[in-house]
Amino acid sequence: MRVLPPPPISPLLSPSPPDWSPVAVGGEAAAAAAILKQVSNMANAGSGALASFLFFFVFPAALHKGAAQYPVVSQNLVTENVSVVEGDTAIISCRVKNNDDSVIQLLNPNRQTIYFRDMRPLKDSRFQLVNFSDNELRVSLSNVSLSDEGRYVCQLYTDPPQEAYANITVLVPPGNPLIEARDQILQEGNQTEMTCTAMSSKPAATIRWMKGDKELPGKPRVELTYDKMYTVTSRLTFTVGREDDGVPVICIVDHPAVKDFQAQKYLEVQYKPEVKITVEFPQGLTREGENLELTCLSKGKPQPQRVSWVKVDDDMPPHAVIIGADLYIENLNKSYNGTYRCTASNSVGESFDDYVLYVYDALTTTPLPTTTTTASTTTIPSIISSSEVHQDSAPSTEPAAHDSRAGEGAARAMDHAVIGGVVAVVVFAMLCLLIVLGRYFARHKGTYFTHEAKGADDAADADTAIINAEGGHTNSEEKKEYYI
Repeated sequence: MRVLPPPPISPLLSPSPPDWSPVAVGGEAAAAAAILKQVSNMANAGSGALASFLFFFVFPAALHKGAAQYPVVSQNLVTENVSVVEGDTAIISCRVKNNDDSVIQLLNPNRQTIYFRDMRPLKDSRFQLVNFSDNELRVSLSNVSLSDEGRYVCQLYTDPPQEAYANITVLVPPGNPLIEARDQILQEGNQTEMTCTAMSSKPAATIRWMKGDKELPGKPRVELTYDKMYTVTSRLTFTVGREDDGVPVICIVDHPAVKDFQAQKYLEVQYKPEVKITVEFPQGLTREGENLELTCLSKGKPQPQRVSWVKVDDDMPPHAVIIGADLYIENLNKSYNGTYRCTASNSVGESFDDYVLYVYDALTTTPLPTTTTTASTTTIPSIISSSEVHQDSAPSTEPAAHDSRAGEGAARAMDHAVIGGVVAVVVFAMLCLLIVLGRYFARHKGTYFTHEAKGADDAADADTAIINAEGGHTNSEEKKEYYI
């Protein structure tokens, strides 16, 4: 094989060992190895100029004296791939498991020598020696840029030469994410769209979306720019409701070079009012002669500016007074029964709530029973009649619609329970009284005596019988009669 002589070396440039790929090593590589060892010894002895001369001129000639041999991938050399963020420092390490005093050198992706043993032929001062020994060559590269990315070569001069490779990957974080919304102010039920952009990153970033605590799917698009950087844009489409007002929408950018990189935008959602009628007075049933006070509560965005009261399918009672969101009705009667509606509106829409008024009879006073036998006998029918009348006067059916009054069902049930309880107590008392009277008369029986003269049967008339009977009472036979 014909081997070309080494190219001349300019004294103005920092020389480095000639680059052959594969490296040409003489058939008798022992001579080259001996020269390298002598160069190393001279450098350690302080003969730097002579060592440089031998390295740059004699060693290439020694390499070309023998037949060229391809370097082999060595299991004796150990390297590691490195990922580094742009601007940070990378550490490149070449380790030898079993070294026989062979020379170690580090080459850049262009196969230029960075370090030959502990000497740096390359002028790039960003490369600094971290550690050198017979078993390791460790070099740092500061302020890493994209141009430094590539495959670095650890080379061990043996016969044949051995090589191992370390890849440096430069990570470029994206710029601050930009989030944009199609609509600044939304209305409930509308659909909106947002975009989030992560620019100029390497590798391409990943974008996730969160609305509050819920993750939403986006549609990403990746673009490769002219400088071999990636720009990622994610588009999110969703429908908003009133519960989304004030909720943040977060764009989260995931990239190996950064953590917790995000941007957020708060939603502003307008919605029609929510309306609810509350009863301020009375707290129980509404009865004739009482007053009624209702309040209309409304909430919306924007806040409702107009609140109105109407009676459905009828006119308002003459005693009704409306002040703002409050409705007052005095001296209730059954003609006021009906549905009263409160309506609130804003720029989004209007809503209403209904209140069904049902006026009950006024409360009547129930007389208490007396304790005498005669009064009890005469008042039992009246008490029962009064209870029956009161029960008959109560409505037999409930109002057709819920009137939203707090405690109405409980009050009506309590009223009927009280009346039924009073009637039951009175009836029970009367039964007990009858039983007591019966036992009393049974224990006090009436007794009377009849005295007839013994010769009365032979008397011609009554007078004779009476005369003959005088003084005969002591001897007369006593007769007793009993009655109950």
